[in-house]
This record gives sequence, structure tokens and C-alpha cells, in this order.
Amino acid sequence: MKSISGKKFAKILENNGRVKVRIQGSYHIYANLNKINKISVPIHGNKDLKIGLLRHFMKQAELREEDLK
Repeated sequence: MKSISGKKFAKILENNGRVKVRIQGSYHIYANLNKINKISVPIHGNKDLKIGLLRHFMKQAELREEDLK
């Protein structure tokens, strides 16, 4: 799996039904209105997310690798 930037992952979350709840510093917090969990995505310019963090976010958001394209 190839890593992607925080900005790109945030757009993928928005396209999959997540809503940006707030911004705290350089972290954008996304929530699904039907579920309790929130995802806090670090957006540091176009810097890529680490693979482990990306997989963790994908598991929380119930996304597959095909959804990242």
C-alpha cells in the first residue's frame, strides 16, 4: 500500500460520508453522524501519513485499499 497525504485522505473521508466537525490546530476532526467514533487527521502541508497511521484510520472509517484510489 502506498501512503497518501493527510489532505487527500481528508477528501476521501468526505466523499465517503464523513463530516468535518471541527479543526483544532493542524488536525481536522471527522465524524460519521450515525456512529460515535471520530477520526482526527493530521494535515501538515502535503506530507504523507505514515503507513501504520493510515491503516489505523482506514480501519476506523471502514475503508478498503480500493477506496483510496
